[in-house]
Amino acid sequence: MFDTVEISVQAGSGGKGAISFRREKYVPFGGPDGGDGGDGGNVVVMADESVDDLRMLKWKRLYRAGDGLGGQGRKKHGGRGEELVVRVPVGTMVLDKERQDGELIADLEQAGERVVVARGGKGGLGNTHFVSSTNQAPRVAEAGEDGEEKSVRLEMRLIADVSIIGYPNVGKSTLLAAASAAKPKIAEYPFTTLEPILGVVEVGQKSFVLAEIPGLVDDAHLGRGLGHEFLRHIMRTKILIHLVDGCAVSLVDNLVRVNRELSLFDSALGEKPQLVVVNKIDLPQVQVRLAQIRGAFKSVGTEVRFVSAVTGEGVVELMSEAMEMLGEVGEAGKRVPQKVFRPQPRVERVSVSKKGDTFVVVAPELERIIARTDMGSPEMQGQLGRQLARSGVKRALEKAGVKPGDRVRCGSLEWEW
Repeated sequence: MFDTVEISVQAGSGGKGAISFRREKYVPFGGPDGGDGGDGGNVVVMADESVDDLRMLKWKRLYRAGDGLGGQGRKKHGGRGEELVVRVPVGTMVLDKERQDGELIADLEQAGERVVVARGGKGGLGNTHFVSSTNQAPRVAEAGEDGEEKSVRLEMRLIADVSIIGYPNVGKSTLLAAASAAKPKIAEYPFTTLEPILGVVEVGQKSFVLAEIPGLVDDAHLGRGLGHEFLRHIMRTKILIHLVDGCAVSLVDNLVRVNRELSLFDSALGEKPQLVVVNKIDLPQVQVRLAQIRGAFKSVGTEVRFVSAVTGEGVVELMSEAMEMLGEVGEAGKRVPQKVFRPQPRVERVSVSKKGDTFVVVAPELERIIARTDMGSPEMQGQLGRQLARSGVKRALEKAGVKPGDRVRCGSLEWEW
């Protein structure tokens, strides 16, 4: 199972605004009519039940949406860039790889759920937006904004109601086969199962999804024995069937060690409801120890069940108890990531500071125009002068003490006052 992948996504750039003027035979003073550029397309991740794993995404690392089209005359706006939809399995978590600890963007638990991971750039404004009382024929328009770029990590986590956990070779595959129609690989050597396997268990008129999690080992929380790959799939499980080998020397110690790995990986895992089950009671050496085993678990306050996955003894009763517990747990056993609102600091409309011999202007509106406009021609520089007065930057600079010959910088543009 290919259940994790890292990809880069890039939204489309906005289209360029048009510089255009009406040219009609009977309209002598037509005025500007340049349309706006279209917005760039978004990159969307969507849960699709027809997708089984993330294998297809590993061959392509960059996913790019379409760019917006440029504006045209007669106030025709450019078309929006084509949206790119990345389809992933239901149960995929989308994480921002660029944030510390991989901040969660979305948890796609239902088919059809989608999230925008990179937004397309805004289209540039046409010259109709730059008309003023002193400039009736502006020859300035904006270029489109660049689309967002982001690196994301996709993690597929199985959506199962109940998971079977335990050390290798305790009989998890045999129990899954006995309780459902699943056909996992079964053998007497450890690590037979190398990836989680799902099966559906029917209890009366109801059913639930049962998952077998490959055997956990000591230091699994550190990634040993593919621990991270296996532990991740238990996160969505509502309850756990903790299977213990009845032939083990110290059954209670094995239980404690596996639970410790769960808690060290994620404290919430250690708090999930568990059904502790001793397997292999069909073997004579286990039969003679049943009273001793029951007493050992009772001494640590744990109720224990006994089954034989090979003969099926106790399996039906165990599944019925699991179904009953699922009804009690309900949605309480499901972790729902909380959305966090992080307010952005307020920025003044226009501010001027001095760094060395240069006056630095912070004016979002003007910076946006500079970043998206070709300021190379004299006409554009004249337009800049009008924009300085219009946006209040000229007044702020004069208040800060600017004099002819001083250097002024706004965004990526620096010039002499």
